[in-house]
This record gives sequence, structure tokens and C-alpha cells, in this order.
Amino acid sequence: MVISIKKLPRKKFVLPGNAACPGCPESMGLRYVGMALGDKAILVIPAGCTSVIQGLAPGSGLGFPIVNVPFASSDAVAAGLAAAKEVAGEDAVIVVWAGDGGTADIGFATLSGAAERGDNVIHICADNEAYMNTGIQRSSLTPFGAWTTTTWTGKRERKKDVPLIMLMHRIPYVATASIAYPTDFIEKLRKAASIKGFKYIHLHAPCPVGWRFDPAKTVTVAKLAVQTGMWILFEAENGRIRLSPPSKPYADKSRRRPLEEYLKLQGRFRGITEEGIRVLEKMVDENWETLLKLIEATS
Repeated sequence: MVISIKKLPRKKFVLPGNAACPGCPESMGLRYVGMALGDKAILVIPAGCTSVIQGLAPGSGLGFPIVNVPFASSDAVAAGLAAAKEVAGEDAVIVVWAGDGGTADIGFATLSGAAERGDNVIHICADNEAYMNTGIQRSSLTPFGAWTTTTWTGKRERKKDVPLIMLMHRIPYVATASIAYPTDFIEKLRKAASIKGFKYIHLHAPCPVGWRFDPAKTVTVAKLAVQTGMWILFEAENGRIRLSPPSKPYADKSRRRPLEEYLKLQGRFRGITEEGIRVLEKMVDENWETLLKLIEATS
């Protein structure tokens, strides 16, 4: 069903006066979570930027019920909370909201365990592609060529493909999303909430501070990630994969915008060489080839 922004609830779940940076993509994403799930959502949040937005004190910057947990434990805690709510007969949607470190690195063991068990949880990775809250250190989700304080000549490894790893766990729902396409994200959240079992949504969340761009351009940068093919929007229900509407045109490589348009807006790619850009373009093409083959194989 097509969602109209005008018809979505107006209750505020990201409250005025919170400590988010200007242009913060996580505060945008959390607004959309509130619009999609409303009062049913209970968030499990490990250490990260959202802890700062929240404030970790009375008078929280967020209007959700929240359980704050150690970095590595998010999905284990969420699994227990989901089981408790089920036993109590309470209608709740348990959501892990974790960054790339709390998802792909430090938190990966409990993520994989909860997926393998089929716990009734939605895990959202708010992916800003580095450890922003502790000083912009690289993570396994930092893309090739990007500067961080621990890859000051540019990261040499490619970005870990967590959505495909989660597909291989054979969970009932996997999706990617972007803060630039709120209705697509909201539709996916509501679909995930309607499915029992473990669900994974990977949200692309460009960070003005860590990526070194004008905070007014958060949505512009996020859209360019999709339009250049750098970020592919798709969903998979019970193993059947399909492209999401915003990404469909870019299955045709000739329709993608030049990758340089995306890179030049970000100071973190200031040092990338022409050779590095070609390597990154090749990785983008390979990601598309892999996904299109999987779509064909599962259709």
C-alpha cells in the first residue's frame, strides 16, 4: 500500500532540544520509526550516537520506551524482551537500533544468534559507516577509499555486505533503506512488524560530521548514494528478492549518475585517487551483478 506522508501520525518521538548534530541522519530515521510503529515500538539501544541524542537522563530526547545495553548484547536483550512481552500477552514491536559497530562488528555475534534462533525482533542498522560517536574510527562498514581517523590514507578493504550475510541466515525479512526515502523505509518497517520472526533492515545514514559535508546536504548525499548505485534499495521476503522502486532505474548501469558526484561532496574522499575511484566503481558494479543474479535466481 502506498503511504502518504500527510496521513502519517504527527506524534513526536524525537523531541525538541535533543543533542543530535545538525543534519543528523539518525534523528531523521528515528522519526520515521515513530511514524511507522508508533507507541508499539520499544527500542533496545547499545552505545552510539543515539545514546547522545537520547541523553541517557531524565528528560530524554526520545519519546520511545528504551532499554540501554552494552555494545555487544543488543539482540540477546531484545530476544528476552520479545519473549517476555509474548508471555505477558502484550502487543509490542521490539526494535534494536544499532550503528555499524553495534551491528557488523562488536554486536555481530548476538545479531547472528538472534537471527539463527528466529527471535521476534526487528534489527535496524543505522549505518553511518564509521564509529562516529567515539571519534570517526573505521568499521567493517566503512567503504573502500574513505578517510577515518584510523584510515587516514583511505580504507583499503571493501565494505562488509551485512544484508547479504543476513539473507544467508534464511530469516523471513531483509531490507535496505535510506533516510532520503522515508516512505520506502516506513513501508518496510510496517511490513517487518507484521512478520513473526527475526527481521533485518539496513538503513543508510550519511553523517555530516564524519563524512565531512555540509549538514544541509544530508538528504542530497543520501539520494546520490542511490542514484549512483553506491547504495541499492531492495527487500527480501522469505528469500525472494526484489528491487525497491527508488533503485529500479539504476539496475541499468547507463542510468546511474557518475560516482564522482557522490564522492566530491564528502571530505572523507578528498584523498581518493583516480585509480581508487575506478576500484570503487568496480565494487559498485560487482554488488549490482551479485544482487541481480540473486533476484533472478529467487524470482
